[in-house]
Amino acid sequence: MGRVFGEGVANRSFSDEGKGGCSQSSEPLLNDDHHRLDTPDDNHSQSSCAKGKSWTHPQPDPSLERKASGCGALALVSALHRPRWMMNCNDDYDKENGMRCVRRRLCARLGLGTVIFLGIIQLFSIVGGLLIVFMPDGVHRIIEDWGQIGHSGQGLSSWPTDFSRGILPIPLHSHNDYWRRVPLYSAIEVGCISVEADVWLFDEQLYVGHSLASLTPNRTLASLYIDPLVRILENQNPATRFHPDGNNSHHGVFDTSPEQPLTLLIDFKTPGTALFPYIVSALEPLRSRGYLSHRNGSAIVSRPIIVVGTGNTPFNLVDSVDSNPHKDIFFDSPLEEMWEGLPEEEHPPAQKPGSSVYGADLDASMPELAAAERERRTASDGIAQGKFEAPDNPEAYTTNNSFYASVSFTRVVGHVLHGKVSEPQLALIRGHIRGAHRRGLKVRYWELPFWPIGLRNYVWEVLVREGVDILNVDDLNAAAKRDWTKPSGWWP
Repeated sequence: MGRVFGEGVANRSFSDEGKGGCSQSSEPLLNDDHHRLDTPDDNHSQSSCAKGKSWTHPQPDPSLERKASGCGALALVSALHRPRWMMNCNDDYDKENGMRCVRRRLCARLGLGTVIFLGIIQLFSIVGGLLIVFMPDGVHRIIEDWGQIGHSGQGLSSWPTDFSRGILPIPLHSHNDYWRRVPLYSAIEVGCISVEADVWLFDEQLYVGHSLASLTPNRTLASLYIDPLVRILENQNPATRFHPDGNNSHHGVFDTSPEQPLTLLIDFKTPGTALFPYIVSALEPLRSRGYLSHRNGSAIVSRPIIVVGTGNTPFNLVDSVDSNPHKDIFFDSPLEEMWEGLPEEEHPPAQKPGSSVYGADLDASMPELAAAERERRTASDGIAQGKFEAPDNPEAYTTNNSFYASVSFTRVVGHVLHGKVSEPQLALIRGHIRGAHRRGLKVRYWELPFWPIGLRNYVWEVLVREGVDILNVDDLNAAAKRDWTKPSGWWP
């Protein structure tokens, strides 16, 4: 700052003729703001005068003096407080600093210009969007107001059968469907073709719930499933002058696939012999409208709803014309009894003496687990799924009385150890599928692994790849969003 002086400093005299050109005044040099300015060292000045040598203070830059005079006090203060690199821009002798200053200013202006340019583009985009909202053109006005009273397309915004418009059916079974926030409808929304209801008989009423403690008076088989299905199917089969025979049509719940039936799996929780006639009676609203699939001799007449009994459902009542006169209730047969091996396979892997579905080395490495699993799989359970009043001959299960062939995955196939289905487990699954498909039945495994998520997804993929017909799931959204045509995820 020694080269920048104010107007007052510029008019000062730094020489004294009477003293040999050397000023002895001790008065400090001040600028217009009364700040002391840098001067040469006092000792140096005194020694120079003592030796008779003349010293003259460097004169201020005339260009800065003119600028200060023309711009006033504001320009002077600005000059005094500018950064050093800005002051160097005005130094004619410092060409390098001057070029550096020019480059800095150029970069700053280019950056600022770019930001301003992008901001202008964004502003135009926002304004254009607001114009479309507040001043839409003809096409946008028609689309936005389509179907409303007094506008184009009045009465044309919906179709008589668009209840499930855009929903594609997928082979998923909604396990414990009554637990969902909206029973039945949540399953239909993602495309499930099968739902499950646990039914209890009390005081000649059919209640739906997972346990006795969960039952409530307003959650009945009729309120959660029968009545909603009647309303849905009547909506899907309207009687109009274009379709006068609507009451006799048989479109299903899915508008994109009207021929796809929905399976209602009824899990008999109370003893089946007492419960069965009440189930037959409860289905009458669907039956009277022709919505129930049924057997006609050896042929199956397909309709929008298929009713299947599981749990404590008695096979002998399902197979009897006396107790099931309309033949519209089917049985969920025991899949574990349908294993069929290849010519070289005489027994299921888990039934070979000393064998295990976990692999040949399990008995040696984990003998206690292997023994416990064999005992659990072979233990008799008189009321297990598919075993209530069921025949000993597995050839008794055909399409004349059964629809599903199901079994607990964990109980029969076993746990998936080491994160991978073993070869004996695969052989067991393939034998189950082979035997059920020979009988014309659809394969369903329940009690699948549900955690970790990667293991659950891996088991899903294995079952789909091997040919399981319906996937028993609790997380509907996760299963519905998967691409089952190729493996995915990090699980092996």
